[in-house]
Amino acid sequence: MTNSPNILISRTDAIGDVILTLPLAGIIKEYYPDSKILFLGKSYTKDIISISKHVDQFINWSDIDKLATNEQINVFKEYSIDTIIHVFPNKDIARIAKSAGIKNRIGTAHRPFHWTTCNKLLNFSRKNSDLHESQLNTKLLKPIGINRSFSLSELVEYYGFDNVKPLDINFIELLDPKRFNLILHPKSKGSAREWGLENFKELIEILPSKKYKLFLSGTEEEGELFRDVLLESKNVIDISGTMSLQQFVSFIDAADGLIAASTGPLHIAAALGKRALGIYPPIRPMHPGRWMPLGINADYVVHSGECSDCRDGGACHCMLELSASIVATKL
Repeated sequence: MTNSPNILISRTDAIGDVILTLPLAGIIKEYYPDSKILFLGKSYTKDIISISKHVDQFINWSDIDKLATNEQINVFKEYSIDTIIHVFPNKDIARIAKSAGIKNRIGTAHRPFHWTTCNKLLNFSRKNSDLHESQLNTKLLKPIGINRSFSLSELVEYYGFDNVKPLDINFIELLDPKRFNLILHPKSKGSAREWGLENFKELIEILPSKKYKLFLSGTEEEGELFRDVLLESKNVIDISGTMSLQQFVSFIDAADGLIAASTGPLHIAAALGKRALGIYPPIRPMHPGRWMPLGINADYVVHSGECSDCRDGGACHCMLELSASIVATKL
């Protein structure tokens, strides 16, 4: 591989997954300072990817996905990509990358469609591994000459989250410089086991208003689910559905901390160096060993016992039984 390659990182799933993939860009830049890093993601993750100083260009899969096959191939060719790293396997993207003549096509050997579309295959299992998701991602760098293990504390240094946009004055005025500005993110859009509204309600009641100013975040649809339960206290401000993702990232950066289940906002807060406290079940592969937030001030709480009866969905008692006092103490 040349010293100034064009490398495409492909991760077209959720915000949290993308954040835990972004350290790859920083690592590659360290080993290949003259490389151009492109990141293939979906529209709603663009504002996250653009925060990293290590990513030179965002490519929108949401737009490419709508094109005819020959047009998709031509788009990939336009970027003169030397290497594509399939962090999130996608059959269509793998096929397009091969048809576009990308020289190095890296992917996991555990996806059969990679056997015919990738020429650099890595044999490792995510599901049964004891490694963190971000560490597993680094295994895909071996074919480009980066073959070493990274500690979690090392990976935190590779986010490069230097491009956060200024926060609008209307939102700045909500923050209290004399108190700890804490964002509570109660819902997860189905992406994680949730702690429960009653637990968040109790947490709101026990956190002293002289010390904490509290904010409830989420989409407008999520706000409709929790407002009637969580807005009884005068110490809570509802910001759900009021900001673009870009402004929400800026608000998290301006605040002091965030509490959530294993969601995108939790990983955003962790990457920005905020007090990010995640609430997790002990079940594989959702446990914190695989998905804990990574940041200099990030931490988590998790049920200490077994949780095998939660596997079939529905209410997860190992989450609900984590008391608000435990979370408050950890905070």
